Amino acid sequence: MQENSGVLVLGHGSKLTYNKRTVETVAAMLAERMTEATIKTAYLNMDRPTVEEGIESFAETDVTTLYVLPLFLAHGTHTLKDIPEILGLSDGQRRTTHSFADRSVDVVYAEPLGIDPCIADLAYKRLKEA
Repeated sequence: MQENSGVLVLGHGSKLTYNKRTVETVAAMLAERMTEATIKTAYLNMDRPTVEEGIESFAETDVTTLYVLPLFLAHGTHTLKDIPEILGLSDGQRRTTHSFADRSVDVVYAEPLGIDPCIADLAYKRLKEA
């Protein structure tokens, strides 16, 4: 990850308050690992800040590259259509720029969590807890 990086962790949003708390807690855990990055959260539905507001919250920072991380398990309409549309990405595109009043930043759209051994480890942990 580059110097002056920002990460916008995207949650779905929910009427249930623990959803937002979960996204914020995961973002805080990322911040502990990525002390050089500015990490913030945003939501697609029902919670704030919205994705657009989340992006704009980086205007007053020194971030030059903004990574957008959808905190979703798999691709779906939100990750393939809704978020790319908000970011101004064409089909399959992962990079763009966003202009603030005084500068532009590179925007890099990350994949959702997807298939990974750590997901299976977590599923196994939850089964054992049950």
